Amino acid sequence: MPGRLARKQLEQLVRRDEIDTVLAVFPDTFGRLMGKRVVGSYFLDHVADEGAHACIYLFTVDMEMEPLPGFKLTSWERGYGDMKVVPDLGTLRRIPWLPKTALVFCDVYTEAGEPIEEAPRWVLKRQVERAAAQGFVVKTAAELELYCFRESFEEARAKRYQRMTPVASYLEDYHIFQTTKEEPLIRAIRNGMEGADVPIETSKGEWGRGQEEINLRYAEALEMADRAALYKHGTKEIAHLSGAAVTFMAKYDAGAAGSSFHLHSSLWDKTGRKALFAAGAGGSARGGSPLFGHWLAGQLAMARELAYFYAPSVNSYKRYQSGSFAPTRIVAGWDNRTCGFRLCGEGQGFRVENRIPGADANPYLAFAATIAAGLHGITSRLKAPKLYEGNAYEDATLPQVPKTLREAVVELERSKIARAALGERVVEHYLHTARLEQQAFDAAVTDWELMRNFERI
Repeated sequence: MPGRLARKQLEQLVRRDEIDTVLAVFPDTFGRLMGKRVVGSYFLDHVADEGAHACIYLFTVDMEMEPLPGFKLTSWERGYGDMKVVPDLGTLRRIPWLPKTALVFCDVYTEAGEPIEEAPRWVLKRQVERAAAQGFVVKTAAELELYCFRESFEEARAKRYQRMTPVASYLEDYHIFQTTKEEPLIRAIRNGMEGADVPIETSKGEWGRGQEEINLRYAEALEMADRAALYKHGTKEIAHLSGAAVTFMAKYDAGAAGSSFHLHSSLWDKTGRKALFAAGAGGSARGGSPLFGHWLAGQLAMARELAYFYAPSVNSYKRYQSGSFAPTRIVAGWDNRTCGFRLCGEGQGFRVENRIPGADANPYLAFAATIAAGLHGITSRLKAPKLYEGNAYEDATLPQVPKTLREAVVELERSKIARAALGERVVEHYLHTARLEQQAFDAAVTDWELMRNFERI
């Protein structure tokens, strides 16, 4: 049967030659899955208990896999040694779109056995632990948008990603006929995710041409991050196997709608069975409980300082355009999609939707930032904000979402609260990553510059 696997089930499947490969993976700085393909019998004999090894440089590379200078974690001077990759066997599952393959998420440690705190899965785990120490379970959900293209990944790269052919020729938001044309690929993604124990709620056409949104069912934050990372990875694999291409870029084209990662969060009691945000004594029907008011206030208070974890690249900030359904203002409203934060749901499902993250965000870091912000609001007993009514895009009195990566770096750099919540090591590691990303872009000559200036300057 597809889905989650216990160790004994894996042993049986390997013995029957129904599984011969186990992907031992961990998320890198960008949320990409890194790791090794392990022969099934070797995984059971050695890796399941002893772990495996990988080069620690994987947390100091850019998108091109070039090792970058200046990190404290490791360097050429320190020899780029190994780290230990230890499976979290509770995450073991089948991967139905790859023959005879299972996957397990891993945590990474130094050779001395110390957690590598800069690793995204550890960053999120630490925030989950902070919430648990206060008696809370954090549950999250992800709505991740993507664009689908007729070209394969290889064809798209050969074209330098210019003049791509979206699978739709018109805007398709909620459009059933157009999404029927896309259904062979999208259905394969939905069913593949279900088979890999990444439960799906719905898929729908989004506002762009060839843009789809696939919504994952809510879960506890770490589980949800694993699901979101596997969903992004698996969607690309399934598209590749179908001869198509997809992108989770925040803004792949200046004339197209951006792709978001609408991030829903709620707090539950320590058993994980009782939601704590719904209105009760001392709360209002739309404003939620006093606890929710503190959580929401923390989200707004920290939105600028933690923006990098929601928008990690130069491209991320090109998504924030007025009237595009991507937020430009940091404010909360009831079911108001012009606001950075939207309150929605009822009863156990009452929650806040953070509309700031783009589809390019690392889910582990985005969830960690959400928890850090919410706990700041609770421990500081921040006052619940007044809910906004009207068109937030047009209200110049409201605080803005950072407009550039450079602006987000300055905000994170000065944040004492982020350093206290996430740790000095973590903040400095990601600040350095962001500065190097900005530096690389500043040195690049873009197509826009060539088109504007080549013959006319």
